[in-house]
Amino acid sequence: MATKFNPVTPELVDELRKVVGDKYVKTDDDYLTAYQTDEEGNSYYFHKPEVVVFPGTTEEVAEIVKLANKYLVPLTPRSAGSGVACGAIPVYHGIVVELERMNKILKFDADNMYAVCQTGVLTGQLQEEARKHNLLYAGDPSSAESCQIGGNVANNAGGNKAVKYGTTRHQVYSLKVVTPTGDIVTLGARLQKCSTGLCLEQLLAGSEGTLGIITEVTVRLRPLPPYNFNMVCVFKTDEEAFALPNKILKAGIDPTSIEFMDNEALKITCKFLDMPMPHVDEGCDYVIVTVETFNEDELDRKMETLCDLAEANGSIDEFEADKRIWKLRKQFAEAARNLDKMFQTEDFVVPLDKIADITKQIPELRERYDLYCVTVAHIGDGNIHVLPLNVKKLSPEEWFEKIKAFHRDLFPRVYALGGKMSGEHGIGYKKLEEFAKCTPEGELKMIKAIKKALDPNNIMNPGKIVDMD
Repeated sequence: MATKFNPVTPELVDELRKVVGDKYVKTDDDYLTAYQTDEEGNSYYFHKPEVVVFPGTTEEVAEIVKLANKYLVPLTPRSAGSGVACGAIPVYHGIVVELERMNKILKFDADNMYAVCQTGVLTGQLQEEARKHNLLYAGDPSSAESCQIGGNVANNAGGNKAVKYGTTRHQVYSLKVVTPTGDIVTLGARLQKCSTGLCLEQLLAGSEGTLGIITEVTVRLRPLPPYNFNMVCVFKTDEEAFALPNKILKAGIDPTSIEFMDNEALKITCKFLDMPMPHVDEGCDYVIVTVETFNEDELDRKMETLCDLAEANGSIDEFEADKRIWKLRKQFAEAARNLDKMFQTEDFVVPLDKIADITKQIPELRERYDLYCVTVAHIGDGNIHVLPLNVKKLSPEEWFEKIKAFHRDLFPRVYALGGKMSGEHGIGYKKLEEFAKCTPEGELKMIKAIKKALDPNNIMNPGKIVDMD
């Protein structure tokens, strides 16, 4: 594997311009600075590319990849740059391949419930188009209005509807991909079942741009349930709140989502939005449950059952949520960023019955590492977001070291409970070291062998997930 790369030369820049046109090759410092990070706010991680290229077709992407191999220059695929694991940061500089121009829904087939999208289509745009036809695109990350379909697939984005519909990979029929050597391949097919060869489209989903560049995605659409409710259950303690998801699922309520916000998260978001909400000043937590059905009587029965379960579990109040609740949940990250642009977004995941076991250890970790943390979670699928905030204004280097120490203590506890360090954000560059330490040697060997076989020159988003050195 190549461990040293060549710099971008004027000759390479000229060849890139021949592929995409002068207008779509950027080397001026303003552009390069804008692409030195994604949503990461800690400058410790920033790396500036040497050139940013904006292809408009799959064929142009393939030519760019071939040039990267020819000149032995690393490239970093980038969609909207909304990730928080440093996955779109060009660790080894080189070329950033910005895919925002490839932003068309190429086909929308309402009768057969599928769509073909270029990689740069906004997730929210696809959701809106589906709703016009009484259909649902079930991928629903909190950043849906700004993130893009290709990036969602590359990171296997989760989101609020994963309890019922799964993560982004469960919405994928097939992918058009440019391989690390510049071939154009279509992986998967619009089938309900398939046992023909390897499931390569699922290998690419979640590979974080290390095994190829996704240029088109064929997604499955679903009927949009006409009846729904969003219920807020209010709890005085985290333990009571965390015991609810398993009981909801065992009762056959089949929720679309079960979200949690602790009191600190509620307070900072209510303040950020200047939007008072019930029981927040009393120190309570929220569990937000969404249920969708095709039958109104069924919806009423499920709502009644949910209220009974919540009350039996210690809920002091239940109220039907209006649009403010989802605004509160989806704006939480912006509220955290408003307090600290270097905030750390953990997204570890554990089995549902282990949520309380891991979260009750957080106060100890907060005290040990002198951290102020707030917590939100997709507790219907065990995905916990603990966010340490740098409220003491440590330097980028000091904050980096503190978080690394926190991770060295946190992640072994997560794995001891049968969990993993990332439920939806990925490993990227940010958790490279931790992933290597927590992953069994045999699994790491398999990942590296796949990477080496598909990307012999290691030019495709190097320095992410595993260190090939």
